[in-house]
Amino acid sequence: MTRQRHVGRTEWLVAGAGFSGATLAERLATQLGARVLVVDRRPHLAGNAFDEIDSTGVRVHRYGAHIFHTKSEQVWRYLSHFSEWYPYVHRVLASLDGQLVPVPCNLTTLAHLLGLAQAAELERLSTRYFPDQRKITVLSLVNHHHPLLRAAGREVYEKIFLQYTLKQWGYRPEELDRSVTARVPVLISRDDRYFSDPYQGIPKDGYTALVERLLDNPLISVELGCDYRSLGNHLRDLPTIYTGPIDEFFGYVYGHLPYRSLRFQNYSYGVNRLLPVAVVNHPNAPGYTRVIEHAHFLDQHVGATTVTYEFPEPYEPSANEPYYPVPKQENHHRYQMYANLASSLAGRVFFVGRLAEYRYYDMDQAVAHALAVFNHQITPQSTRRSVGQPARHERRLATLAT
Repeated sequence: MTRQRHVGRTEWLVAGAGFSGATLAERLATQLGARVLVVDRRPHLAGNAFDEIDSTGVRVHRYGAHIFHTKSEQVWRYLSHFSEWYPYVHRVLASLDGQLVPVPCNLTTLAHLLGLAQAAELERLSTRYFPDQRKITVLSLVNHHHPLLRAAGREVYEKIFLQYTLKQWGYRPEELDRSVTARVPVLISRDDRYFSDPYQGIPKDGYTALVERLLDNPLISVELGCDYRSLGNHLRDLPTIYTGPIDEFFGYVYGHLPYRSLRFQNYSYGVNRLLPVAVVNHPNAPGYTRVIEHAHFLDQHVGATTVTYEFPEPYEPSANEPYYPVPKQENHHRYQMYANLASSLAGRVFFVGRLAEYRYYDMDQAVAHALAVFNHQITPQSTRRSVGQPARHERRLATLAT
């Protein structure tokens, strides 16, 4: 992939080489024949999905576990032009009272928390009070009038959710948007999959290789280790896809938008496996929230393994990375003030992605949203064609356009 900048010929600027920026750069080049410059302040592609082979030979997700899953056939087909998939299905265990039990909480977890008899009674009551629902929220249990359902909800809330939330966000659940608690599921089944989406997997060559292929086009130039703010006005005046922090773009005129960050500690061992699954949550452990064993993702057996302990911490600009927008109403209000400023640049700067929109996107959501922005905001109706053509054909079109 070229790392040289074609300043005089660039027609679009993309700030950020994660999934949002890479998808839009690929669309601009292959669908519109536009010459695109992609810049990223980090020394690597793929944003927080960046992965690499470490010294043990294990492919490690540098910024925490990334599992691709989606309900969208369109997104799956689109990315499948750039990667083959290892058919990984994510399962997570939580360490409770010295035992490992499934999360999200299912009947197996409830039997551990409540005992077999009460778990069986809860299953019967759920059929009565939540007919045709195999997934209910912990909030609906906590607020239920039936004492057993309410007690079950409190047990899940206190043993699994409360301490994890305090560590993850730095706030008690009631201090955050109600939607945070409302999303916590209890499965009235023994399904132990973390995601139920029909499309799940890990790119066989890794996420970094997938993004490299998205950007592997003679019309796309990439500059890594290049901060958008360091570019000259002749570049920043170009039509721009901006995927960085929106508050930074506007000079923090309304103050900083709060995020939670993560710190990682890696340890390597001379065995193939330490954990039964890729991720074990530790709701009540001091400091860290979960442990990740990366060799599970691609079922690697190299005679060694790497595990990562994940420690949530406050985000400090220039000191660590912003991961999760803090879900509090005052933060949404502050973001809206920045969004109002962004609207004055409509048609010239497109603010796309989790940092630019101050919302958490899963990888499939980031891709789906980027495709929607291209199809409905960037591409004129007269030149639009559907996504999903084979990448080889699209690159041929892009090559001919040069």
